[in-house]
Amino acid sequence: MFSSAYFFLETEILLDTTSETSEIGWTAHPPTNGWDEVSVLDDRKQLIRTFEVCNVAVPGQNNWLRTHFIERRGAHRVHIRLRFSVRDCASMRTVASSCKETFTLYYNESDTDVPTKEHPEWYEGPWSKVDTVAADESFSQVDSTGKVVKMNVKVRSFGPLSKRGFFLAFQDSGACMSLVAVQVFFYKCPAVVKGFASFPETFAGGERTSLVEAPGTCVPDAEEASSTGSSGVRLHCNGEGEWMVAIGRCACRAGYEPADDEKICKACVTGTFKASVGDARCSPCPTHSYSSTPGSSECRCLTRYYRSSSDISDAPCTSTPSAPRDLSYEIIGSNVLLTWRLPKDLGGRKDVFFNVVCKVCPAGFLGPCVHCRDSVQFEPRQNGLTESRVQVSNLLARVQYVFEIQAVNLVTELSTDAPQYASINVSTSQSVPSAVPMMHQVSRTMSSITLSWPQPDQPNGIILDYQLRYFDKSEDEDNSFTLTSETNMATISNLSPGKIYAFQVRARTAVGYGPYSGKMYFQTLVGGERSEMVQDRLPLIVGSALGGLAFLVIAAIAILAIVFKSKRRETPYTDRLQQYITTRGLGVKYYIDPSTYEDPNEAIREFAKEIDVSFVKIEEVIGSGEFGEVCFGRLKPPGKREYTVAIKTLKAGYSDEQRREFLSEASIMGQFEHPNVIRLEGVVTKSRPVMIVTEFMENGSLDSFLRQKEGQFSVLQLVGMLRGIAAGMRYLSDMNYVHRDLAARNILVNSNLVCKDDASNPTYTGALGGKIPIRWTAPEAIQYRKFTSSSDVWSFGIVMWEVMSYGERPYWDMSNQDVINAIDQDYRLPPPPDCPTVLHLLMLDCWQKERVQRPKFEQIVNALDKMIRKPSALKATGTGNSRPSQHLLSNSPPDFPSLTNAHEWLDAIKMGRYKENFDQAGLTTFDVISRMTLEDIQRIGISLVGHQKKILNSIQLMRVHLNQLEPVEV
Repeated sequence: MFSSAYFFLETEILLDTTSETSEIGWTAHPPTNGWDEVSVLDDRKQLIRTFEVCNVAVPGQNNWLRTHFIERRGAHRVHIRLRFSVRDCASMRTVASSCKETFTLYYNESDTDVPTKEHPEWYEGPWSKVDTVAADESFSQVDSTGKVVKMNVKVRSFGPLSKRGFFLAFQDSGACMSLVAVQVFFYKCPAVVKGFASFPETFAGGERTSLVEAPGTCVPDAEEASSTGSSGVRLHCNGEGEWMVAIGRCACRAGYEPADDEKICKACVTGTFKASVGDARCSPCPTHSYSSTPGSSECRCLTRYYRSSSDISDAPCTSTPSAPRDLSYEIIGSNVLLTWRLPKDLGGRKDVFFNVVCKVCPAGFLGPCVHCRDSVQFEPRQNGLTESRVQVSNLLARVQYVFEIQAVNLVTELSTDAPQYASINVSTSQSVPSAVPMMHQVSRTMSSITLSWPQPDQPNGIILDYQLRYFDKSEDEDNSFTLTSETNMATISNLSPGKIYAFQVRARTAVGYGPYSGKMYFQTLVGGERSEMVQDRLPLIVGSALGGLAFLVIAAIAILAIVFKSKRRETPYTDRLQQYITTRGLGVKYYIDPSTYEDPNEAIREFAKEIDVSFVKIEEVIGSGEFGEVCFGRLKPPGKREYTVAIKTLKAGYSDEQRREFLSEASIMGQFEHPNVIRLEGVVTKSRPVMIVTEFMENGSLDSFLRQKEGQFSVLQLVGMLRGIAAGMRYLSDMNYVHRDLAARNILVNSNLVCKDDASNPTYTGALGGKIPIRWTAPEAIQYRKFTSSSDVWSFGIVMWEVMSYGERPYWDMSNQDVINAIDQDYRLPPPPDCPTVLHLLMLDCWQKERVQRPKFEQIVNALDKMIRKPSALKATGTGNSRPSQHLLSNSPPDFPSLTNAHEWLDAIKMGRYKENFDQAGLTTFDVISRMTLEDIQRIGISLVGHQKKILNSIQLMRVHLNQLEPVEV
């Protein structure tokens, strides 16, 4: 913990002759002709006492000098610093043979101070030798003033010592020397306070390498905080009097912080706190808390603020949330869908939940409301909701309900106040308006946007007014604003220039508000742009907007068709109209058929970027197309990194018609920008060969890729691929683009298993009588050439089957005519092996004979998202084989003659939970059941949409079996 750099060495002197001026009185042997004590002047001309010996002329010298008794005073090892001078023997040639330049140092331990002239004896036996000391510097010159002396300083040590004290002895064997000064001392580590612990003065050990352990004591308001598992705080004193090797540590306790270089712990001042033991500083109290006394380890919460049991002690104090906002409902059959927005104030927490309170009230609220019966069901649940929506089912008809949505969090239970809630009255005899389908921009300025919208498809009464909600796209949705308009047009003012805003609108009748429309985004003008007033340019569109969105779209398309059939030189008006329709008119961008351009090159210029051929490098031919080769290569745009691309080339000797058809692919692809649609990088038209450059998909077409990897993916991975395809088709559908040839062979897969639609394939977009992919095409498209997004949904169902069967050919080896006949007789493909039931049910929804009954791509994406979020729904699988034994009736009804009653039929379609519902309604025979409609199913209390569809599908097949072929309303 501590470095020796933190401490200064400390010594204690036992003997020091440096400043002695009077007789020292050490014992010499022999008493004469040996060591003499004399007074001399040192180099500073100060009188000092020294011991001299210089009997170099007489051989065999043995002169001893003994100190008086030296008290050890607890030292374990002592050090002697000697200051002496020695005459150079070479300068005394006559006695060189007997001359010495060394002397020997001895010590003798003793418990008594009783030396005599003869004790200890004057020979080596009773003495312990320390060292023979040699001079580094000797003198030989002599001038008129005396000797020119060179001093030596030597330090020697000995130990360990155990007795009360000791004597020192100096033995001369024939040197001419002077012992100028002797210092005897020992090292000790000083008392110190460091790291919030105090350590006492500690003497160094008896050996040079000794470490003497010293226990430490934590300073006031500190405590042991060792992380090593040892107990006690310790330092070690080494042989040189240095502290080192710390064990354990102290730290300031909770409510106190370090001060004075870790020497003391001082209390946290009022308004601050420290929650735990450690070296941290005191912190200001968290939000909505306080400390009123010094030394606080916790800050208390202000009134109406709390910490939950899961919050740490230094967490901010939080409060309960405010009421949910914008509570609205939508009646769906006998069910009510409640939706709301997060509270404005979440109380400073993120763990907000919602509880639903359901009450039944008498007509006119002429009495107290009571809680709903237990039979009322809530999906997903009644309490602890994390999403801002709940569906309530099993409600009674013609009853007045009150729903309260409580907002709670983890500190609500600590509050004495009731949870904040929003309430709404719902009458099951009436319905709120449906959602407004669309909005479009009428005009915009730097600070305002004027929007218009049609009334809901199902107003369910007289529309009283509309509520418009909007917010800055870059900010949180919770910071939204609302305004009310009595017409289907509103001007939103006080907006910022150049900002993108999100808008939603909902209608209100006497029953209440309907749901908000989907978000649409519009941007105000940037400074310097001219104000756009669409009314001035397109009065027809404004008029149609007031009359309804459908006429707006028809009028816009009609105008667009007329303009495109005219000469392209009339571009100023045409371009403005096209820009309005494609980017502003409806808040979204729509696909424009390149064939409507009289000059195809203009479509290329408008929708595709020209690439300099020097940026493109073809590396390998990987296939061939209708117009030329398909290559793998690299694209290096200026200032960007190089990346791989696919390159389609137009073969030499092409005709103008072939060039036009080849480049029409780029005119199509260039209009799309979506992560699940193949991205066009650009075209090369100003050099040869003509090229179309697109992103490169490493794994090629989906059908062949799946056949190569059969059985290697989890169901969740396959569903993820389908979700990507559906997202791409949703985008194309929103662009009003009809694919016409959606199949696994036209889906490409990249290295990350992302699937992307190749929307540019023109094989099946020819005129009437052109080639049609029968196995993938909807019945109305085969029979009447009626291609729509609904027919693309049929094709998507076939793609789902291809994916789940790992690239199996739809309808196997059946002929095209057999496929047409089978579909016409309501035959459908069975589930592939191990295909989850929910996926096959979704396929069957895509293969509804009536196209209006098929789901939209938006609904398909949502359904696949739910499967991905809840993979447990994918565990249930059917028992179908990979190909049918006789027919393709995967959804054919059970063998009705073998079933005797409704109970057996419900068990056969795994809907046995509804037996009681059918019994109470008197639905016990197949003849009665076969006449049921959707309203009948809802009326008997079946609220789950998936179950409703499953029962309706089985009733449809029951009708076929009973030769009751009139349509069933779905």
